[in-house]
Amino acid sequence: MFARSPTIVNMKYCLLLCGMLISFMGFSQDISDGTTSESAPETTARSSSNLSSKLISKTVYATYYAKKFEGRRTTSGVRYRGKKMTAAHMSLPFGTIVTVTNPINGRSVDVEINDRGPHSRKFKIDLSEGAAKELGFYGKGVAKLEISYLPDTE
Repeated sequence: MFARSPTIVNMKYCLLLCGMLISFMGFSQDISDGTTSESAPETTARSSSNLSSKLISKTVYATYYAKKFEGRRTTSGVRYRGKKMTAAHMSLPFGTIVTVTNPINGRSVDVEINDRGPHSRKFKIDLSEGAAKELGFYGKGVAKLEISYLPDTE
């Protein structure tokens, strides 16, 4: 009886449009400020010669892989090797080279993103065992590090 009623049809379209509007607002909020729960400061430096190459730097909490993951396949399909300089990040594209710096001792290392993780709100990057040793926080488990990378141009 009410299936073809103009008010019901208009109500359905109104609800559909409101739902789309709310979801688009949520997506634009996530893109504009990273993640809403992230409390780490983010700075963006622009190159004066080339505006398309923006270096993004963030101070984040990091962990490293446990030894039990040695030899297992990562999300990208390659096997995890603790001695290689690799890392896991939830949103950076595979193959992105990230410079990770320990501000306490000044050491830095370049790692390649080849996995997804850590699956936590507090930690933003998981480093390989070799990278954690190079940065000097291997025995501690957690460190506050600075990561910098060039965003994907696509």
